[in-house]
Amino acid sequence: MRRIAPLCATIIVAGILVSACAPVESQTPVSRVRTYYVAADEVAWDYAPSGKDQVTGAPFSPISGLWTTGAPEQLGRVYKKALFREYTDGSFKTLKPRAPEWAHLGFLGPLLRAEVGDTINVVLKNNTRRPVSLHPHGVSYKKSSEGAPYNDGTGTTDRADDGVPPGGQHTYEWPVPERAGPTEHEGSTSFWMYHSHVSEESDINTGLIGPMIITGRGKARPDGAPVDVDRELIVAFAEMDENMSWLFDQNIDEHGANSASLRKKYGHPPAEHPHLPCNFLELFCLSNFKESMNGFLFGNTPPLTIKLGERVRWYLMGTTNFEIHAPHWHGNTVVINHMRTDVTSLTTMGMVVADMVPDNPGTWLFHCHVINHLMAGMQARYMVEAAKPGASR
Repeated sequence: MRRIAPLCATIIVAGILVSACAPVESQTPVSRVRTYYVAADEVAWDYAPSGKDQVTGAPFSPISGLWTTGAPEQLGRVYKKALFREYTDGSFKTLKPRAPEWAHLGFLGPLLRAEVGDTINVVLKNNTRRPVSLHPHGVSYKKSSEGAPYNDGTGTTDRADDGVPPGGQHTYEWPVPERAGPTEHEGSTSFWMYHSHVSEESDINTGLIGPMIITGRGKARPDGAPVDVDRELIVAFAEMDENMSWLFDQNIDEHGANSASLRKKYGHPPAEHPHLPCNFLELFCLSNFKESMNGFLFGNTPPLTIKLGERVRWYLMGTTNFEIHAPHWHGNTVVINHMRTDVTSLTTMGMVVADMVPDNPGTWLFHCHVINHLMAGMQARYMVEAAKPGASR
């Protein structure tokens, strides 16, 4: 939408001050309804698809093998999960391809974008065996789009969002007010997330979580991306307690070398409550606790590639377990909350935005500095490439 803004000047004509204005076109933000078609699907997920430790370049060691190798009391690296996946339209027949620059999102749900003033509509279809929902952080919503069941005094009409049944659909409507965008002290974007909230402890550990970026009013390209950033990267320091997944029994049956014994010893009979706490003294329990980055262990995250001198924005997030992370970039520095650093803090369901202008080319380690997370595979690499001659932003 264009508007005509006057350009005025004062001049002297015959000794008299005269004001003259000329119309000048200027751009004003256009509020959009951004619609996403998202399904909760059950899929097989490989935490280390290359079959080796990509950080060391060597086969898995006896220690790293605890989380990546099948054994009589280990399920290995492949688990059935429920993930949010984007489709091209409301028929939910065709998955929307994920662009190569976003391959690193791994098991995270699709990136939802909007500009302040827009409205996000998400059509959710549930292809899993249990009720799921969508609960957003940051944006606005009414009770019919909150996606969380609790005693809030609402009636049947406003509870359809609380848990979409298997095979069902629901449209979530989330207006994006000013308070969902960045403040005047931040950059051009704010970072949020969304997740299923029917049974939060199991829903997220099963995999139902994704990222959301809100760009400030007038600071977005047509697709919602910020105009002042060249490259965006999203990394979830995602502890996944597969013992808490509501697909845990299926994973024992499908991936256990001795599934009958494992199910008897550790499984969740249908009549019992499935949310059993993990006992870290049991190696089987510990082996199902995955310290991942976007669902990948030991450097198996697809390349996090950026270019020398680019304006790079990193978005970091945590998940719901007992999480204290210390993300650390080797080789380059970032600015977070007006402070230059190369290490930051990330806690349970935390969200951090970090800006980087890389000045040091090469392949660099990016990992959590909490030692047991590091040992369990919360490591990736990022590559800073030299800019091509003549390339422009």
